Amino acid sequence: MSSIVAVPYQPQHRAQWDDFVAAANNGTMFHLQQFLDYHPSGKFNFHHLLFFEEDRLISVLPGGLHAPDVFESPVGASYGGFVLHDASFDQCLGLVDALLSYADQAGWNDISLTAAPFVYQASLAQYIDYALLWRGFRYDCHYISSVIDLRRHGDDPLPRFSASARHIIRRGQRAAKLRIEQNEDYEGYYPVLVENKARHGVRPTHTLDDLRRLRELLPGRLVLFNAYLDDEPIAGALNFVANPRVLLVFYLMMRYEHEEHKPAYALMERVVRHALEHDFQYVDIGVSQDTRAANPMTPSLNLIRFKERFDSHGVMRSTLRWRRPR
Repeated sequence: MSSIVAVPYQPQHRAQWDDFVAAANNGTMFHLQQFLDYHPSGKFNFHHLLFFEEDRLISVLPGGLHAPDVFESPVGASYGGFVLHDASFDQCLGLVDALLSYADQAGWNDISLTAAPFVYQASLAQYIDYALLWRGFRYDCHYISSVIDLRRHGDDPLPRFSASARHIIRRGQRAAKLRIEQNEDYEGYYPVLVENKARHGVRPTHTLDDLRRLRELLPGRLVLFNAYLDDEPIAGALNFVANPRVLLVFYLMMRYEHEEHKPAYALMERVVRHALEHDFQYVDIGVSQDTRAANPMTPSLNLIRFKERFDSHGVMRSTLRWRRPR
């Protein structure tokens, strides 16, 4: 019988939790309480769990309740799932059993876990995925994310970009009409973000106040590049330092009336160059789904093709789900 037990998170666990995530094999900024603190109190019904084996913390699981019997990880973040150091297979089975035992006690009938893609791991490990499947979890959905493997690049990213991307970037550099800056001009960038999202019938995940709050809570973890035509911001790329290995392009946006200047290409070149200079292994350009389609897995083919011009390849962000047998 496993000696692993699940314990609900309390504020006194905060430092222990964040220290564990920072040193974990698959931890990201989205697993940190420091990150989740940006949400206003009461916005989500958080129900995070810590897992102890003989008083030693071996995993944390951020998440919350959408209904009294429905637990989801993450809530209010991009990635969730079990955060692990170097867990054995026996420990992974014990973690899943401890979660299901806790679910029995709490009356949960539905559990969904969405972990970060494998490129976020320091060492590749899938024991926890297998343990979840063995204990009755099933894949619920998959999103496709476009990732640039910087280990394939030298100091200059351009040779691995497509010929058309190289041509557009070099033409723009010769024309010298755009100015790309790394700065803190969120006030100039945010209207571009709102306008771009509105074209697709959605709103940004974050408000301007949210971004300010995240910048304060996580110094150095938000990296903003803005593209200016004269002194007008016409495009921008907001990136999150997800962990020491992965730079995540969270918002790449432009004003479409300036599309002829191809600012997204100039921004991507600058983002990849920045990632190389700061020793990241991957740039994650994010998922490419057709948000207007009835099936949430529907790929946005044009967006995928655009990202492939920067030497990206697809990795899956998958959700595993367990439902109590009826």
